[in-house]
Amino acid sequence: MQVTETLSDGLKRSYKVVLPMQDLAQRLETELTGMKDKVRINGFRPGKVPMGHLRKVYGRQVMTDVLQSAVNEANRKIVEDNGLKLANEPAIDIDGGEESVMKAIAAEGDLAFTVKLEVLPKFDIGKFDDIALERPVAAVDEAEVDQAIERMASQNRPFTTKEGASANGDKLTIDFVGKIDGEPFEGGKGEALDLVLGSGSFIPGFEDQLVGASAGETRVVNVTFPAAYQAAHLAGKDASFDVTVQAVAAPGELVIDDELAKGFGLESLEKLKDAVRSTMQREFDGMSRDKLKRALLDELDKRYSFELPESLVEQEFGAIWQRVQSEQQQSGKSFEDEGTTEEAAKADYRRIAERRVRLGLLMAEVGDQSKVQITDDELSAAIVERARQYPGQEKAVWDYYQKNQEAVAQVRAPLYEEKVVDVIIAQANVTDKPVSKEELMKADEDDAPKAA
Repeated sequence: MQVTETLSDGLKRSYKVVLPMQDLAQRLETELTGMKDKVRINGFRPGKVPMGHLRKVYGRQVMTDVLQSAVNEANRKIVEDNGLKLANEPAIDIDGGEESVMKAIAAEGDLAFTVKLEVLPKFDIGKFDDIALERPVAAVDEAEVDQAIERMASQNRPFTTKEGASANGDKLTIDFVGKIDGEPFEGGKGEALDLVLGSGSFIPGFEDQLVGASAGETRVVNVTFPAAYQAAHLAGKDASFDVTVQAVAAPGELVIDDELAKGFGLESLEKLKDAVRSTMQREFDGMSRDKLKRALLDELDKRYSFELPESLVEQEFGAIWQRVQSEQQQSGKSFEDEGTTEEAAKADYRRIAERRVRLGLLMAEVGDQSKVQITDDELSAAIVERARQYPGQEKAVWDYYQKNQEAVAQVRAPLYEEKVVDVIIAQANVTDKPVSKEELMKADEDDAPKAA
C-alpha cells in the first residue's frame, strides 16, 4: 500500500493511495484459502475444492470484500499515522472509476484512489479564571405561593348546578361550532366542554358574550382571532361560534385548608405550601442557570476564533434552514412578513451555525481534557425521565431508546454539555445578582440568534 499526501490546506487533506495488484491478489488468495475447508460445493468433498474452481465461483464476491477492507485499512492508516481527528467520514474518489474497480476485482490491475477528508482544528483552551459572570437569582415571594395555592383551590372547588342566567365565575358546559365566512373550520368544534366565565381560557371576547346565558340557550358569539394566534390559518380572522349551553353551575366556597392539601397527597396546608415553594424555587433556579449559561456561551463565543470545518458548518446550517422552512410552511409567513429577505436570513442563520459549531468543538475539547464522563446511571435516569413524559407508554419509550443508539446519543449530548458548562463555571468568577421574578423571566431580545 502506497500513501502520498497531495493536499494540506487549512483543515482539508487529500491522500493518494495505491493498492498494488499483487497485494490485492495475495489478500484474495488468503481469503479463499480460509474458505476452502468451510464451503460446500456439489461434486467436491469438504476441503478438496480446487483453488481455481473456488476462485471462479467466489472470486469476484470475495475480492469486493477485500477491496472494501483494504480501503478501510488505508483510511485508518492515514488517520493513525498522521495523528488526525476527523470532522467527518472521508470521501473516496476512485481513479478510473468503475472500470478501474472492475479490473481490481478481476485482479488485473492496481487500484488507485484519493482520500479527501477534513480534520478538526487545533486550538489552545487556556484558562477560564478571568471570566467574570453575573448569575441572576430570584427568591420566591410568599404572596406568590399564596396565589398559587389559591389557584389550585379554585381549580378544585366544587360547582353546583343552578337555574337562571349565568354570571362571571360560573361554569358553563357548552357545545359549539366555529365558522369563518359561514363555513366551519378545522378545530372549531367542541362538545360538552367546561368553561368558567372570566377565566380567560378562550379567545378574547368569547366568554364575555356568554355572561347571562341560561341552560338550553343558544347564542352566536362573534370574535376575532389574535394576530399572533398559534394556528396561522386562523390568526387575525373574524369568526362566529354557534354556542349551545348545556348546563350552568355556580362555584362553591373557596376553601384553603388541610383537606385541600390532602387532595394533593400531602398531610397539611403547610406541607402543600412547602411543596409549591420548592417547585417555584426550582423553576427560578432553572431560569437562573439558563441565563448564566447563556452569558457564559456569549463570552466564550467572543474569546475563541479558529478555523471551522466547512462540512460541519454546512450540516448545522442545513439542519437550521430546514427547520426555518418547516416553520414558515406551518405559519404561512414569508421572510418579507418578518421584515427581512431570504439572503439576509441565510446569512444570519449561517452565523448561528458557525457559532454552534465553534462552541460545540470548544465544549468537546474542554470535556475531553477534563475527562468528563456520562455514567450509565445518569443516562438511564435521563431516559426514564423522558419516558415519564408519555404516561402509559413508558415501556415503549424505554424500549425505543434501548434499540436506537442514535436516540441515546441525543440524550447523552445535553448531559455532557451541562457537565462541561459546570467545569468552566467552577473556574470562572461568578457573582450572584438578586433580581425580581419579572426580570428573571424576561427573555433576552436576541435569544434566538445566539442559541448555542
